Amino acid sequence: MKQVFLDFEEPLYVLEQQLEGLRSLMEDPLVDVAQELAAIEVTLEATRRRIFSNLTPWQKVQLARHPQRPYAVDYIEKLFESFEELHGDRQFRDDPAIVGGIALFEGQPLMVIGTQKGRETKEKFLRNFGCPYPEGYRKALRLMRLAEKFNMPILTLIDTAGAFPGIGAEERHVAEAIAVNIREMSQLRVPIIACVIGEGGSGGALGIGVADRVFVLSNAYYSVISPEGCAAILWKDRNHAPDAAKALCLEPEKLLELGVADAVIQEPLGGAHRDPETMVKTLAEVLKTTFKQLKAKDLETLLEERYQKFRNIGVFAESE
Repeated sequence: MKQVFLDFEEPLYVLEQQLEGLRSLMEDPLVDVAQELAAIEVTLEATRRRIFSNLTPWQKVQLARHPQRPYAVDYIEKLFESFEELHGDRQFRDDPAIVGGIALFEGQPLMVIGTQKGRETKEKFLRNFGCPYPEGYRKALRLMRLAEKFNMPILTLIDTAGAFPGIGAEERHVAEAIAVNIREMSQLRVPIIACVIGEGGSGGALGIGVADRVFVLSNAYYSVISPEGCAAILWKDRNHAPDAAKALCLEPEKLLELGVADAVIQEPLGGAHRDPETMVKTLAEVLKTTFKQLKAKDLETLLEERYQKFRNIGVFAESE
C-alpha cells in the first residue's frame, strides 16, 4: 500500500521520493549512487526524529486519525488466536461499529471488544465511521456480562470520534446506553483493560472505557469532545480546532499527568502505521504483563481500586 503523508510530514515525502528515485538508478550497473543513497537515509532518519519529537496537540490528533493506522480488527487478527465474533444486542440489531468476541491470548480465553472505523468507502458506511449506535453499547455490555459469567478478562480497543448523534440513536437512548455501560463496567467482577489505539472521543469512548487499567498509545488522544466540536462551541468556528486541541489537554502525556491514563504505550517512530508489527509486539507485552498483575489481585481489592481510580480523577475545590 502506498504510504499516505500528512501535511506536516511533507519533508519526509520529499526525501522518500528522492530515495525512490535513487534506488531506481541502482538497477543500472554503470551508475553508483550508494554514497548519495546513504546520505539521504541519514537525513531522512534525522528529519523523522525532528518532526515526531516535536508534535503539537493538533498534529497528534491528525496522526490518531491517520487512514493507514491499525484499527481494532487489525490488532485482533495479529494479537489473538481463534477469535470468534459475536453479534447483536438481543434487543434491536447488530451494530458493526463495535466488534466483539471471544479469543485466545497466551493460550487463555478473553473477551475483546473494539470500535471499528472501516477503511474502504463501503466498509466505512457499514461501520458508520466507527461511531456506535446505542445497540453497539448494549452489544458490548452483553459480551462483557458473558465474560463475567465465564470468568474471562476483558480488553477494549477504543478508536472512535464519538457515539453517533443522529435521530435514530437518540430515539433508542444512546446516552442511557452509555451511562448503563459506565455503571456496569465499574462493577464487573473480572479484570478489564482499555486501550485507546486512535481516537478516544467523548462518551463514545467512555462507553467501553471503564477499566482497571487505561492505556493510551503515544499518538492517540482521549478527550471529552473532538477539537472541531470544541472550536464550534467556543469560537463558533471549526478552524480553531488546533487551538481547541491545545486547550483540551488531550495528548497522552497530559492524560498521564491528570490521572486519566495509567500508562502511555510508545509507538514506533512516525506512528503505529509505519511499523504495525512492532506496535503489535509492544502491545502484546504490555497486555501480557498487565493481565498477569490484575489476575493476581483479590477480587474485592480489584473492584475497590477500580472505583477509587475513577472517583479520584479530576481536581476540584470545596467552599464553605
